[in-house]
Amino acid sequence: MTSGLEKPFWTDSHCHLAMADFDLDRQGAIERAKAAGVGRLVSVATNPDDWESAAALAADGAMIATAGLHPHEASRWNDKVQSALAKALGHPKVRAVGEIGLDFHYDLSPRNIQREIFAAQLTMAAKRRLPVIIHSRQALEETLETLRSEGRGVSGVVHCFTYGPEAVRPFLDLGLYISISGIVTFPKAGELREAAKLVPGDRLLVETDSPYLAPVPFRGKRCEPAHVARTGAFLAPLLPLSTEELARATSENAARLFAWP
Repeated sequence: MTSGLEKPFWTDSHCHLAMADFDLDRQGAIERAKAAGVGRLVSVATNPDDWESAAALAADGAMIATAGLHPHEASRWNDKVQSALAKALGHPKVRAVGEIGLDFHYDLSPRNIQREIFAAQLTMAAKRRLPVIIHSRQALEETLETLRSEGRGVSGVVHCFTYGPEAVRPFLDLGLYISISGIVTFPKAGELREAAKLVPGDRLLVETDSPYLAPVPFRGKRCEPAHVARTGAFLAPLLPLSTEELARATSENAARLFAWP
């Protein structure tokens, strides 16, 4: 992979390469991404078990890492976890707090705990002047409320955006980027496609969320970073942009958000 912006390439702004799903072919997945024109990767870590391994993967300028406690894991929060996260955020390759947020679809942690830990991590991000990667599912108003009250001045991205057109402007007004995943290629994702058209070119990112959410025609199989090129190629004519224009714009946006040279 290249670490420069000399020619258009894709940036997968959200993948989970440290997960066990990639244990058998992690380097192969990275090489396939390179072959597909993916020049940069953001390795997102969601719990204490993968904070260190995600950072260790980011060995050169083509990959950075993040660290945060996912809302599914919010019940794990305690002083020890908070201290471990603070340490993880001090790693030079860790460039964002995330993913963090609210998930009221699965409710794997109590909602009040999710809100509390989301707010705590927004505070950590603000103190460290780091952007945040936000997970929000079936919790639109609660996410916006928490960001307005606890996340003032914090930059970041709403990853794997799944809300409709009406939700785009409130997040943009908070200064956030919006990231589109392979869901946009699904036949029933018409509302998401309409929402994507409303995102300004300087606020848009693309991602895989791999190993989840493989785009058509890979749906049902393990997703991997190479597939961001497929998602981008699908999305570009909707905007309308050429694939090269979208690749360049979204990569420049990612570089700006995550402080990549």
